[in-house]
Amino acid sequence: MGNKLVELRNVTKSFGKVRAVDDVSMYVGENEIIGLIGDNGAGKSTLIKILSGVHAPDSGEIYVRGEKVARWSVARAQQARIETVHQDRALVVQQSIARNIFMGRERTSFLGIINVKEQYAEAERLMREIGFTSKVFTPDSVVSTLSGGERQGVAIARAMYFDADLIILDEPTTALSLTESEKVFSFMRAAKEKSHSTIFISHNIYHAYDIADRFVIIDRGRVVVDAEKARFPSAQALVEEMQLIARTGHQSA
Repeated sequence: MGNKLVELRNVTKSFGKVRAVDDVSMYVGENEIIGLIGDNGAGKSTLIKILSGVHAPDSGEIYVRGEKVARWSVARAQQARIETVHQDRALVVQQSIARNIFMGRERTSFLGIINVKEQYAEAERLMREIGFTSKVFTPDSVVSTLSGGERQGVAIARAMYFDADLIILDEPTTALSLTESEKVFSFMRAAKEKSHSTIFISHNIYHAYDIADRFVIIDRGRVVVDAEKARFPSAQALVEEMQLIARTGHQSA
């Protein structure tokens, strides 16, 4: 882990009388994959919405590359090069891979005309970098013809094009087969090789264990574990830690 890309210090967020995020401190370092895990209602979604700027914290501080940021928002998060890939991936499946990658941020000439040739070349480069090695797929391939894992790859490629230092993946392997999930992991590893960090949110502890370098476990709005993978010798050890937290609210010694 290198320098800290993003850091939360004592961040709290409430909705009415419900404190969804309670005095959370955590960070994301350069070139790492964090597995963010916890039960339903633990506060993962709220925490991710804070990181992506959808929710401003009620209290606490947010730092980007060591600099404190005021008036946190979606625009500020994007300026900090944080991109979120939601469960629905926000793809237009009737359009091509290239159109989806550049949608909303097209490459244009000074006259405002879309440079289709340049976008095609850039989309092809991103596809090959992230692991679309089959010649079956081209930037003209329609997204609806892709599998679930491949669609996640398009969404990750789009985040890489937006020059995201941090890519947040919200349950990217939900309803995917083992083979399709492995495709998503390959895309994530390719992104890491290009120096993009990732937060991987998942209910599947085994998936999180396979891909993450570090684990942040959240329970009832609080971070209860922040540990390198080496602390857990197996996925089962991580499962047992989660079970202990669910029963007692405390981590193991």
